[in-house]
Amino acid sequence: MEKQLFTIAVFTENQVGLLNRISIIFTRRGLNLESVSSSASSMPGIHKMNFTCTSDRATMEKVIKQIERCIDVLRAFLYTDEEIVYQEVALYKVPTQRLLDEKNLERIIRVHNARILEISRDYTVIEKTGHEYETQALYELLKQYDILQFIRSGRICVTKSPTEHFTCFLEEQEKRRKLLEG
Repeated sequence: MEKQLFTIAVFTENQVGLLNRISIIFTRRGLNLESVSSSASSMPGIHKMNFTCTSDRATMEKVIKQIERCIDVLRAFLYTDEEIVYQEVALYKVPTQRLLDEKNLERIIRVHNARILEISRDYTVIEKTGHEYETQALYELLKQYDILQFIRSGRICVTKSPTEHFTCFLEEQEKRRKLLEG
């Protein structure tokens, strides 16, 4: 079976320990999580966790089913890169003196569409939003300027479909509820 990178979107109630319970599902299958992100969603009281993992589709579909059996998980979805719009954010901290002394550094920042978030006497913080290969490429170039710190966020994404799949799921649940009541 062909392995590829998948994004798993999990809609949940924000409960203590849920991230741990979900990550154990991956661990038991010997799957490595490439990235993890979690935040509030567009729906009040509902959080969205995004995981990326390289595996085959059959294995990932089993993982999705197992995730959905967790209490506090409302629904989980499996996506390929073609089905979503996604980004990551990276922060790079470099010595300010290097930024001032090296004219090439300013050109690198401009070419990579990065931006400066903060400047102090000791350091400058640069932000780059993009795909992993883009944030990594800027990291490789900035290494020669003595990076003091570097961090990249987990993947965040929205679907390319006109509506969120979770919204459709909620609408279907509401219709079922009304049918049962009426």
